Amino acid sequence: MPDKIDPPRQLPLDLGHGTGYSRDELVVSSTNSQAAALVDRWPDWPSPVVVLAGPAGSGKTHLASIWRTRAGAVKVEAGRIGDCIETLGARPALIDDIDAGPLDEHGLFHLINAVRGAGSTLLLTARRFPSAWGVGLPDLASRLKAAATVEIHEPDDLLLAGVITKLFADRQVEVEPHVVQYLVRRIERSLATAMRVVERLDRTALERKTPITRALAAETVSAMDEGQGEFEI
Repeated sequence: MPDKIDPPRQLPLDLGHGTGYSRDELVVSSTNSQAAALVDRWPDWPSPVVVLAGPAGSGKTHLASIWRTRAGAVKVEAGRIGDCIETLGARPALIDDIDAGPLDEHGLFHLINAVRGAGSTLLLTARRFPSAWGVGLPDLASRLKAAATVEIHEPDDLLLAGVITKLFADRQVEVEPHVVQYLVRRIERSLATAMRVVERLDRTALERKTPITRALAAETVSAMDEGQGEFEI
């Protein structure tokens, strides 16, 4: 008996599907509604300095991008804060993932002072609350205590389902609701994981020239659970 021949597989072109970071593309649920409301009400903020704190994949970067566009803010690199202070003027500033690496305490202290002095605003995103950053500079610790902190929680079912549906729509792929619900129940509760799963499912379906079914979703999630997410499944 001849060996079984696998069907030909189409290698999909990487079309660079971008993740939309506009306000219209933000899915809002109880987990991020407070943060979304704060972004929407700018410049009417309770404090010149606001911290959005939440776990990786909770949507902080999306919210920060919306605010940056809305406010015309300057994005400041966490490791090069001092470079921007003299040229910032009265423009708002954004530092994304400020607690991802070593904290430039003196730079942040002077940036906060510059923002306050100019009557401007500063948005910081982080995984943890400022009290967990290990700040040793007393004056900076005092400034951060005066900041308004908004927590973003891990995505709930409503948010995760909405994001997965949106990610497929970004790729012009229609997926049955029961497939989306299966993914919501199975994957890590993270928007970053949702992006990886959708990318893998879309690529595999294109290669095999098949629709995205629950069976394919189960195969893909199992492969990623077993650490095979970077390989062919």
